[in-house]
Amino acid sequence: MTRTWWKEAVIYQIYPRSFNDGNGDGVGDLRGIIEKLDYLQHLGVDVLWLSPVYASPNDDNGYDISDYRAIMSEFGSMADFEEMLDGIHRRGMKLVMDLVVNHSSDEHEWFQQSRSSKDNPYRDYYFWEPEPPNNWIAFFGGKAWEYDDTTGEYYLHLFSKKQPDLNWENPKVREEVYELMRFWLDKGIDGFRMDVIPFISKRLDWPDINLNDFGSAMRDVYANGPRLHEFLQEMVRETLSNYDAMSVGEAPGVPRDLAKLYVGEGRGELNMLFHFDHMTLDWGPKGKFDPKAWSLPEFKQIFTDWHEAMGDDGWISIFLDNHDFPRMVSRWGDDSDYRMESAKLLATLLLTLRGTPSVYQGSELGMTNVAYEDFADYRDIESVNAIREAQERGADSAQLLQILHRVSRDNVRTPMQWNSRSHAGFTEGEPWIRVNPNYTEINAEAAVADPDSIFHYYRRLLALRKKHLTLVYGEYEQLDGGSDWLYAYRRWDEEATFLVFLNFSGKEQSVPVEVPEGAQPFFGNYPVPDAGTLRPWEAQLWKLA
Repeated sequence: MTRTWWKEAVIYQIYPRSFNDGNGDGVGDLRGIIEKLDYLQHLGVDVLWLSPVYASPNDDNGYDISDYRAIMSEFGSMADFEEMLDGIHRRGMKLVMDLVVNHSSDEHEWFQQSRSSKDNPYRDYYFWEPEPPNNWIAFFGGKAWEYDDTTGEYYLHLFSKKQPDLNWENPKVREEVYELMRFWLDKGIDGFRMDVIPFISKRLDWPDINLNDFGSAMRDVYANGPRLHEFLQEMVRETLSNYDAMSVGEAPGVPRDLAKLYVGEGRGELNMLFHFDHMTLDWGPKGKFDPKAWSLPEFKQIFTDWHEAMGDDGWISIFLDNHDFPRMVSRWGDDSDYRMESAKLLATLLLTLRGTPSVYQGSELGMTNVAYEDFADYRDIESVNAIREAQERGADSAQLLQILHRVSRDNVRTPMQWNSRSHAGFTEGEPWIRVNPNYTEINAEAAVADPDSIFHYYRRLLALRKKHLTLVYGEYEQLDGGSDWLYAYRRWDEEATFLVFLNFSGKEQSVPVEVPEGAQPFFGNYPVPDAGTLRPWEAQLWKLA
C-alpha cells in the first residue's frame, strides 16, 4: 500500500464558532484558535480541519458563503488567518479548509446577479425553472424549489432556501471554484474537506424521489450524478495536482460499491472520503428525526464491509462524530455510568482501524450531548425548522424534546469546555449558544491535569499509532462473529500483529476469542488487562511478538 502523510495523519476538526472566543463577544474566532494551538500540539494531532470561516450571513453557521475570499468579520481578519496558519505550520501541523461549493449563500454576488433578471450573465450560475420540475425536498425541511418573485421563477436549494445550489454544468462556475481553491492553496493551506461533494452533479432529468425513503433519494438522485467524476477529475487537474494537498470528501449517499470511483488510486479524484453508513444507522425511513434502535452487529459489519470494499488502493477517513452528528460517547457509548471507560473504548476503535482518523473538538475530553429543556435554546437551522414543523403538526412537545436531545446538531455545537469557570472558559461574554452544564466536571483544564484522563488516553494512543504503522496500513480481520456486545479484530502486517477487544456493554464478559500464547498486553483503558475477561466498556490491545 502506498505510504503518504495524509494516511498517517490524525485530523482534528475545529468548529470555530464554538471552539474559543478570543475577544469576548460570545462567538469563537481565529484569535481564540491561535490561543489554543499549543493545546492541540500537546494532544498530538497532525491536521486541523476548520469548518467554514468565510464571509457568511450565518443562516447555516457559515456553510452559506457570501464571499469565498474573505474572512467572516465575527471570526477576525485575513491577518488573523495568516497568523493562525503560520502558527499551525510552526508547530508541525497542517491546515485543511472546508470547501463548500455545492451551493453558495443567496447573499453572494453571483446569486444577487442571477436572480436580478432572466438574461443576466450570472443567471445560469444556478438552477432556475418556471415551475418545480420534481418533488425534491430540502435537507433542512420543506421543498427544494423556492419561488423568487423578482423573475417569477423557482431556484433549487438542497439545503436552506438561503443556500441556492450552484450549476456545475456551467464551465464558468467550475472555473470560479478552481480559482478560489487556488487562492487558498497559494496562501499555504494543506488541503480541503469538501462539503456534500457527491451532490455537485445534478440529475437534469429531474426525477421524483420516494418521499418515504430518504436514503434512496440521497443515493440514487441527489448524489452520484452523471458528470460527477468528470467534474472531480477536472478539479484535480486544475488545482490539487499542482500542490501537496489533501482532499477528503464528505460523502452522503455514496454506497461502498461506488466509493472507489471517488478514491481509488489512479482515478485522479479524492484522497479519501467520509462515508455515512454508520452515521445513519439509527435513522428511520424519514431520516434523523425518525430515530430507530441500532445494533452492534450492524455497526461492526459496516466497518468490516468498508475495509473490504477499499482493498489496498482506496482510503477513507474514520469518524464517530463531527459537527453534524451527536457526541460519540452519547451515541455509541454510555455517557452516564461509564463515560470515561466508553469514551476511551471509542477512542481505541477510532485510532486502530485502517483509515485516517478524524477527532471532533471535545471528544478528547469525553464531552456529551446536551439536554436543553427549552426549545428556545436550540440554534441550529435544522433543529429550529424541525421544531416549527412539528409544532405546526401538533406533535407531542415532550417527545420532540427527547428526539432533539438525541439527534440535534446543537449537541456538538455547545462551546468547548476549557475550564470550570464561567461559561466553561469559552468566553468572557454571553455565549452564542448555551454551554453544556456539565462543564464543571468535564473540561480541558481538569483533563490535562489528570494523567488518567480521556485526554491523556488520546495522547498515548496517538503516539502509539505514529510509532506502529501496522495500526495505519495493516490488514484487518473481524474475529467476534455476530456478538451483540464484543467487537474484536486483528490488525497485522510483516512487522507486527495486534488484537483489539472492545466490550460494548456495562457488564463484565468472558471473551470467546482466545489470546494466543506469548501475546503481551499492549494498551487499554483499565489497568492490567486479564486475558479472557473484559470489564464494563473495557478496551484491550494485545501485541503478538
